[in-house]
Amino acid sequence: MRRAAQKIVVKLRQHGYEAFFAGGWVRDHLLRRKPQDIDIATSAHPEDVLGIFRRATPIGARFGVVQVRMYNHPYDVATFRTEGLYVDGRHPSMVDFSGPEQDALRRDFTVNGLFYDPLADRVIDYVGGVADIRRRTLRTIGAAHARFGEDRLRMLRAIRLACNLDFEIEPETLEAIKQLAPHILEVSWERIRDELLKIIAGPMPDRGLNLLHSTGLLINILPEVEAMRDIPQPAEYHPEGDVFVHTGKALGLLRKPSPVLALATLLHDVGKPPTFAVKDRIRFDRHADVGARIAEDVCRRLRMSNDETARVIELVRDHLQFLNLHEMRRSTLKRFLARVGFAEHLELHRVDCLSSNGDLQTYRFAREKFEELQLEPTPPTPVITGRDLISMGYKPGPLFGRILRLVEDYHLENPQLTIEAAREYVRRTFPRKKSGGET
Repeated sequence: MRRAAQKIVVKLRQHGYEAFFAGGWVRDHLLRRKPQDIDIATSAHPEDVLGIFRRATPIGARFGVVQVRMYNHPYDVATFRTEGLYVDGRHPSMVDFSGPEQDALRRDFTVNGLFYDPLADRVIDYVGGVADIRRRTLRTIGAAHARFGEDRLRMLRAIRLACNLDFEIEPETLEAIKQLAPHILEVSWERIRDELLKIIAGPMPDRGLNLLHSTGLLINILPEVEAMRDIPQPAEYHPEGDVFVHTGKALGLLRKPSPVLALATLLHDVGKPPTFAVKDRIRFDRHADVGARIAEDVCRRLRMSNDETARVIELVRDHLQFLNLHEMRRSTLKRFLARVGFAEHLELHRVDCLSSNGDLQTYRFAREKFEELQLEPTPPTPVITGRDLISMGYKPGPLFGRILRLVEDYHLENPQLTIEAAREYVRRTFPRKKSGGET
């Protein structure tokens, strides 16, 4: 990747233009982190870039961005630019091409405002980003209020970067986020969703959750999650503390979760605040069902897809079913383990246990049975159909569903069940009247 990007830089310079690696790659290079895609900043205008590279496509003409393919990999090549006032909290009112220093000064954070000359192997720093990297500090370029006023989403991005890099947010930058937090709702929910999911599914999500709370962003974006703070739990089951503390610990224990699993973990106990009651002890009756309804509202607000929403709801609604695992009949257990996405149910259960009483006995039992299920031959499905029941003299009606479900359970209990044995089971369990009717 670096060799291809360097070739682009060389070719631009051969035509008389300045060109450097820019932004996140430079930061990660200095931190000795595995770099992501390499962006290139140049003095060449978009039409110049398009004329130099045969495999080039304009993807942001207004902002001077051209995508160049080199060795079959795309690289964004952007012209140095300055920007006018942001009129809508996202887009600048005007863009003008400039030099590298002016381009650096219009960026968001000092650690993202660096350039790198791959030919001379040197960093070009107009904003103090190198010093902030050494201090492991995240700070805006220029006045924090101005940077966040240009694009409100930068407030969430600051938290994501602080967690990803394990940096501290500089006090003035942090204070500006706290003061401007209500303005996050000026950003579209789609953009909020993308940053939020990166925070909770990325490194140090528990720290991210606490930063979202302490800055005031959480109460604006997810008041249902903020409501979990200071909701006590029975100490014998939850020695870790209140519902919010438990949720943060669970998030922090996830292992490379999908965004869906991370969001479901964040919301798995969101039904506890509205169901909190003190009876013989603290109780949260039916909190999983209540939480599933709240989770659906949250997913709709965040503009999650229908499929993602359904998966989050199921994870939240069913996360307590593991409590009954040892008492389940074999057929019920196998049906539970065979559900689509069971691995995510299992992972949510694991972190739910580890962030509370630490007892993984049921988790180990479920994992063992799940692994056994993968080794079993797949039984013919279904062993009996509605057409078979008709051929046996049964009339279509409500009883069909009950028969088919019981046969499915019987089949799960007896994997080697033959069709003829299944028919005999139906005749014995649901004998027909002499008149031909059904019992």
